[in-house]
Amino acid sequence: MSRREETSNPGSINAVLGRGSSFEGKLNFEGTVRIEGKFGGEIHTSDTLVIGEGAEVKAEIFAGTVIVSGGRVTGNIRAKTLIELEKEARVYGSLESPAVKIDRGVIFEGTCKMEKLDEPKLKPVASVEKA
Repeated sequence: MSRREETSNPGSINAVLGRGSSFEGKLNFEGTVRIEGKFGGEIHTSDTLVIGEGAEVKAEIFAGTVIVSGGRVTGNIRAKTLIELEKEARVYGSLESPAVKIDRGVIFEGTCKMEKLDEPKLKPVASVEKA
C-alpha cells in the first residue's frame, strides 16, 4: 500500500478542509488533517498534515510530518520527522526536516536543510590558547 493510500483512509483523518473551501488564519490541531481547499496563514501541529490534490496553501508550516500529495504549497515547511513530496506536488519555499522524500515529477523551488530539529546544536570547541 502506498503512502498516499494510507493517508486516504477516512478512518485515519481527523479533519478535512475540502475542495471549494477556504480558510485564512492560524490552524493548530492534533491527529491528521488533510487540506484539499485553499488555506493561508500558519499551521502548527506535532502530528501529520496532508496536502491533497487541488489544494492551494500559502503558509508557514510547523508539523511532525508533512505529506504533499498534490496541490501547491507556497511557504516554508518545517517537520520534526518527515517531509514527503509526492508526484505532481508543487512546493515553493524552504524545507527543513531530518528526512525528506521527493518523488519524480515534483516541482520544488527553494532550499532544503536536513537535520534533527529537536536537539540543540553542539557548541563549538573552544580553542586552546598557548601561554
